Amino acid sequence: MEQRLTLQQKLLQKLSPQQIQVIKLLEIPTMQLEQRIKKELEENPVLELESDSPVVDDQSDFSDDNENRDVDNEEFSMEDYYEDEEIPTYKLNTSNYSKDDKYEDVPFSVGTSFNEFLTEQLSLSDLDERQRQLAEYILGNIDDDGYLRRDLMSISDDLAFNMNMDVPEEELEKILNVIQDFDPPGVGARDLRESLMLQLDRKEGPEYDLAKTIVKDYFTEFTKKHYEKIRTKLEISEAELKAGIQQVLKLNPKPGSSYSNPLNKSNQHIVPDFLLESVDGELSLSLNQRNVPELKVNDAYQEMLKTMSENQKAKKNDKEALLFVKQKLDSAKWFIDAILQRQTTLLLTMSEIISFQKEFFQEGDETKLKPMILKDIAERTNLDISTISRVSNSKYIQTHFGIYPLKYFFSEGLQKDDGEEVSTREIKKILTECIENEDKRKPLTDEKLATILKQKSYNIARRTVAKYREQLDIPVARLRKEL
Repeated sequence: MEQRLTLQQKLLQKLSPQQIQVIKLLEIPTMQLEQRIKKELEENPVLELESDSPVVDDQSDFSDDNENRDVDNEEFSMEDYYEDEEIPTYKLNTSNYSKDDKYEDVPFSVGTSFNEFLTEQLSLSDLDERQRQLAEYILGNIDDDGYLRRDLMSISDDLAFNMNMDVPEEELEKILNVIQDFDPPGVGARDLRESLMLQLDRKEGPEYDLAKTIVKDYFTEFTKKHYEKIRTKLEISEAELKAGIQQVLKLNPKPGSSYSNPLNKSNQHIVPDFLLESVDGELSLSLNQRNVPELKVNDAYQEMLKTMSENQKAKKNDKEALLFVKQKLDSAKWFIDAILQRQTTLLLTMSEIISFQKEFFQEGDETKLKPMILKDIAERTNLDISTISRVSNSKYIQTHFGIYPLKYFFSEGLQKDDGEEVSTREIKKILTECIENEDKRKPLTDEKLATILKQKSYNIARRTVAKYREQLDIPVARLRKEL
């Protein structure tokens, strides 16, 4: 076979470890940044808090018998490296708050979880050891809403494979019936219909009889709001049907929601990344870094390198130790630089967003929001669109009129008939107001909503109205109908 040598040019873009570190730090919010810094402090002894007192280690191992060392230390210059590392302390501060500022964390109280609440009731039930073991397994499959999302056949298979227990569905059904008697009412149901029936079974009185009939025999018609079909089949008046439906609507579709898990993301306290204050009509922006510690490089390691740089030769073991220290110093310097770069990028981006939406941030009026996309801010900051996306993701700003996610300020634009460009958020607000004020007996269809918008000079197609309505999590007109 003939062999040939060829030349080929390729243009590749590679990110350095420092750039990757900056990107990762840019994505995380303030709360996670605090944890990320603590992790770096644990892994890198060269990095320390500004508030910590530097402790200079004994340097005798690096200074004794220097005159007798035989290994030439010419692979790198310690003097040059030391000079590069000597950075003024003020440049390493990552907090924009005074040391006199006081900030106290609010203690977070963790209560009993939903699963623990059910387990406590299980301990009071009259079950033998085998039944209790099966009940515990079933409880482990109940989600935070209180539903058993898996069928009993799958649970039976799991018990056979994982615990070597042969359990028929009938036995599991009996255990599940015991669990369904637990509080809150409706727990352990396999679907919404069963959950509503379990709740209605605990209620007594003639006013609940019709509600039970609706859920048991006409649940499909009820969910689709085909009320006229239900009324015709049951041969009842509209007032009677309305009374029965009202009893169903009073039930809890998510029984476990009253025992929310404190560790659930939806219940976590939002920590704003930016603080915006209005002082005498002027807006003042700052980063919320009260829980982010100030960082510096440990002086002891700086002294270690300085001592070594004054020596002419070093032992092999000492050289390996110093190489390790150099790597840790590099890592510490890169991390501090990444924190500073993150701080600069966040402030730059947020400042341009405020400048773009200045009228909104001064008054807090949603109608003052201008159409704004990621590209607009990228052009104003000379940053990449992906960088703006990372900054705006999972970040919040605290203003004098509320806390907002940064994504809230981004929206597409639409031209009115008079040529004025408005934000789609303004259109969504009009849609929301129209739906809130509509006659629930005859809800507005998407076509009627489009007509109303056209009367207000918003020339929007019906399918666009449907898209905005879905983005607002508003159901179609038929499902909004009430008696």
